[in-house]
Amino acid sequence: MRRYALIFGTIAGVVLVLMMFLTMPFLGEDIDYDTAEWLGYISMIVALSAIFIGIKSYRDKESAGLISFGKAFKVGLFITLVASVFYVAGWILYINTAGTNFMDSYYQHSVEKIKTSNDPETEIQAKIADMEKWRELYKNPLIQIGVTFIEIFPVGLLITIISATILKKKNP
Repeated sequence: MRRYALIFGTIAGVVLVLMMFLTMPFLGEDIDYDTAEWLGYISMIVALSAIFIGIKSYRDKESAGLISFGKAFKVGLFITLVASVFYVAGWILYINTAGTNFMDSYYQHSVEKIKTSNDPETEIQAKIADMEKWRELYKNPLIQIGVTFIEIFPVGLLITIISATILKKKNP
């Protein structure tokens, strides 16, 4: 199982990092974060399709075509963890070498979006204060790692659950 997790997790992780490094420069200085977010999640789903392929490959080659939901879930979970490590490392490398100040730019985008909402002024100010807090927290590399992991891991977990459900096969 470890071998499949490493192979398919690495494939997914490399695809994620390549897509990140290829698309981010095209977004330019005035990033449309809403579009970038959609692009990011679509990239995650495409790359993490390796989870389905990895579970199926494990089932067919190592388990005589049979696999329980639990075992399939475990294989998918390990693939997700490996891919997530690549994604986090790629993002940290990108934001520290690309010469852009991601969090300040994202903060400005979010504040502009908050200000144009129809929320009451007190709620707008509270949301802006919350964004300021997150901007400061994001300066901590451990927070960067945690936030980035939380972006990718739930997507992989969802794909793992769906894949394990579809691919489970028990003795007839």
